[in-house]
Amino acid sequence: MIGRENWFVAGGGECGFVVPDPRDWHIIYSNEAGNINRYDKNKEEVQDVSVWPLDNAGHGAVDLAHRFQWVTPLMLSPHNPDVLYTAAECVFKSSDHGQSWTQISGDLTRNDKSKQQPSGGPLTNDITSVEYYDTVFALAESPVKQGTLWAGTDDGFVQVTTDDGQHWSNVTPKMPEWSTVDLIEPSPHNGNTAYVVVDRHKLDDFKPYIFKTTDLGKSWSPIVRGIPDGAYVHAVREDPKRKGLLYAGTELGVFVSFDDGAHWQPVQLNLPVTPIHDLVVKDDDLVVATHGRSFWVLDDLTPLRQVNTQSAQADVILYQPQTALRLHYPEEFDKRQPVGDNPPPGAIIDYYFKAAPKEEVSLEILDASGKVVRRLSSKEKKEGEQPPEWPDRVERVKTIPASEGMNRFAWDLRYDDPIQIPGAFYSSTGPKGPLALPGDYQVKLTVDGKSQTAPLHLVIDPRTKGDEAGLQKQFTLAAQVNDRISQLHQAVNEIRDLRSQIQNLHKRFGDDQRLKPALAAADDLDHKMSEVEQKLIQVNMKGSEANLAFPNMLNERFDTFSHTIESGDGEPTKPQLDVFQTLSNQLEEQLGKWAQIKNEDLPKVSEMIKQANLPALIITEKKTGS
Repeated sequence: MIGRENWFVAGGGECGFVVPDPRDWHIIYSNEAGNINRYDKNKEEVQDVSVWPLDNAGHGAVDLAHRFQWVTPLMLSPHNPDVLYTAAECVFKSSDHGQSWTQISGDLTRNDKSKQQPSGGPLTNDITSVEYYDTVFALAESPVKQGTLWAGTDDGFVQVTTDDGQHWSNVTPKMPEWSTVDLIEPSPHNGNTAYVVVDRHKLDDFKPYIFKTTDLGKSWSPIVRGIPDGAYVHAVREDPKRKGLLYAGTELGVFVSFDDGAHWQPVQLNLPVTPIHDLVVKDDDLVVATHGRSFWVLDDLTPLRQVNTQSAQADVILYQPQTALRLHYPEEFDKRQPVGDNPPPGAIIDYYFKAAPKEEVSLEILDASGKVVRRLSSKEKKEGEQPPEWPDRVERVKTIPASEGMNRFAWDLRYDDPIQIPGAFYSSTGPKGPLALPGDYQVKLTVDGKSQTAPLHLVIDPRTKGDEAGLQKQFTLAAQVNDRISQLHQAVNEIRDLRSQIQNLHKRFGDDQRLKPALAAADDLDHKMSEVEQKLIQVNMKGSEANLAFPNMLNERFDTFSHTIESGDGEPTKPQLDVFQTLSNQLEEQLGKWAQIKNEDLPKVSEMIKQANLPALIITEKKTGS
């Protein structure tokens, strides 16, 4: 979780922008009104790199050399992060990290002096730069064409240059005068295309305004169909991976368009209805900044990028998952402090049902050879799991959703768990399948006898890259431990099932004197089984800390050892290999004793019971993990 201890002051103030250098996040630019800072996290040093470092508090805009307003634009060039841009009534450029600045435009605003007088009154003025008018409010450079800059003003102009400021053109769309150009989004796919957001709510006009151009502003089209009045727009972004997929942040939430703005629809989900003042697509996620309700993230836009006209006709859709990152996710964290939610842990798998399936839905993960490594179901399994004791523990989700509409499940990147012992207690989260290796997998969704598959690519943690051979050895050991735990658990389950059968015989026939010899033989068998059972598992383990009073046996030791192996990414240590061999030898000894009991003692007792016309003792079929 990202808690308060993970945050640090990076500069700026109660307004403005924070812009990290994409090459080194330790270098962070920020601004507040016309003040610009360059913060070096490594040095814990802040340097003022303002265009005009003069305190203008109390002065009206009419008195100033340059009209820097409250949320002055600040950005790094997407083509050259050595280049900074900012704007007042004109645009400024720095090619040396703010050490010097060059004015690259004239006044791009209406420059109406009547709207630049000191504000406030009648008793006293109130001038903080929020009130400054006739300023460049929005500034953006095309990520496709270097030097193509767009500037939008708070008094209703849109200006563009294709030569880094040498020549500017007023290309304002046909719209009501004195509108605020809130944001300009140059298309990441086409250097001639841009989207302009216009805000007029301060003029009592609450209609949404978005304009689109495909010819550098020579012509414009309004694109707001589907966004209702009252949802005036603050921001629009185009998906960098799918052309024409647009996201809009409005006063009433988030909207999406799959056809380049021709039609819009809400994509609110669990997001509170709140003003969205900005949004950005970061890799495969949509991050939105609300007004007063914190940051929100829509994890994994992959399904939205795959929506097409055929999607509405399909009964079932399995979307191709995004590339998953092999990480170790926390098993517990403190959510009682003011923190947000983590993204879903593992590989996110999205699928759609036009109607909720009536039968079981299964989801299988297959490795590159086609072998099923994990099978999940929509039918909940009652495993007699350990009761929750720790409020910070993350409970593993093992049942997939199967509701009408969109469904999302996060595979935790683990193979099938070992066979479980119902009601067993562990000091941690209990045994689980080994963590999958990086590589290519298949996701298989089956419903009503029909299946769909999609490729899933799992990549190594980039911090671990280069140690793939060590990971392979770790996986091999984890898989061996998983198998040994399954063998141990199967033996315990067999013993306990036989004991339950013996106890039932006593309940039903214990008073029949003719059956005493057979029941006595069954009790002797139970005694022999108990000796093995008590070596396999701590039978007094009735809580996660019971091992403080009752020593760990093979089951508890194998469990804690399995977590030790995968605590990090790397080749197993020699002590780990030695301990595995020791535990395996001890387990083999007990499994040998149990096999002897099954092969020699059990048949004899079963024969006596059979001769007494009692229900035979049987060994249950081997169960599988999940």
